[in-house]
Amino acid sequence: MQIGFIGTGTMGTPIAGCLIDAGHSLGVYDIRREATQALVGRGARALDTPRAVAEHSAVVFTSLPGPGEMERVALDPDTGILAGLRAGGCYIDLTTNAPDVARRVGEACRGRAVAMLDAPVSGRPPGMTIMVGGDEAVFAQYRPLFEAIARNIFYVGGAGTGCVAKLVTQYLGYTNFVASLEGLLIGAKAGVDPGILAQIVPFSAGASRTFDNIPRAVLSGAFTAGATLDIVAKDLFLACELAREVAAPANLGLIAHDVLHRAQAQGWGSRGFPIAARILEAMAGHELRSLEGQNGANYQADDPRRAGTDRR
Repeated sequence: MQIGFIGTGTMGTPIAGCLIDAGHSLGVYDIRREATQALVGRGARALDTPRAVAEHSAVVFTSLPGPGEMERVALDPDTGILAGLRAGGCYIDLTTNAPDVARRVGEACRGRAVAMLDAPVSGRPPGMTIMVGGDEAVFAQYRPLFEAIARNIFYVGGAGTGCVAKLVTQYLGYTNFVASLEGLLIGAKAGVDPGILAQIVPFSAGASRTFDNIPRAVLSGAFTAGATLDIVAKDLFLACELAREVAAPANLGLIAHDVLHRAQAQGWGSRGFPIAARILEAMAGHELRSLEGQNGANYQADDPRRAGTDRR
C-alpha cells in the first residue's frame, strides 16, 4: 500500500520504519527535512508538503507534537493533508491530541469523503499500545496497519475516544510519578534510604510502571527517561482540560501539572520529564540520590512481573 507519514521525529521514524518493514511504500514529510533522511535511506520518498504526501497516498499517518500542529497539517487549505488526499482515502492521527480537535478534523474529513481514525500510542514500536477512535468498520479495514506497528491494539469507540483513552493513561501515569516522588521524599527525610524504598515499592500497593523510572532516572541523578518534560506537561494539561470540559475532578492532575510547569520555567523543557523531581527536591530541601537506587533499577528490570512492559 502507498502510505504517507508526516512527523518523522523520535516516535514517527520508528513507527514509519515498521510500515516499511511490513512491505509498504512510504512518502514522508517533516518540517525538519533532515529528520526524514533515515527513512529515505530505507527507500521512503521525501516530499515537500503534507499535501504532496497526501496526493501520493491512500492512507496518511501523522505523529506530531500536539493539537495545534496536527490541525494545521491536516486543514491548511494550501499545503494540508485534506487539500491532497483523495476521496476514499484515510487519515490516521497518532498524535496525543485533544478530543475536540480530533473530532473537528474528523468532521472536515467526512466533508471530503475521507475516513479518519484518532489513534494515539503509548510505548515504542513494534511493542507499543495503540488506542483507536472512529468508525469501527474503518478500524477493522485498517487494523493490519496497526498490527504492523503495535502489539496491543484497542478499539475504544467513536471519534475522539482514542484521544480520551490516551489522556486518561497520561493522567494516571504522571500524577502517579509526582505522588511517588513525594512519598520517597517523606521516607528519605524520615531516615530511610530511598534506594531501599525503591526496591520495596514494586512489591507493594505503590507499584507502577511509572514508578520504575525513578530508580534509574532520579535516584541516579541522570534525569533521563521517557518523553521530554514539554511533551509530558502538554499531555497532562490536555488531560486536565478534558476533565474541566466534562466536569470531572482533576485535583491531583492540577497539582502535578504545577510541578511540571515550574520545571519548565527553569528552562528544562527539552530534558527528560524526570527532571521535574528537582522541583520537589527543592521544596523538601532534600535530594533523592542513592547507590541502592541504581542497583534497584537493575533489580526491577529483572523482575519477571515486569516483563513486556513499555517504558512509558
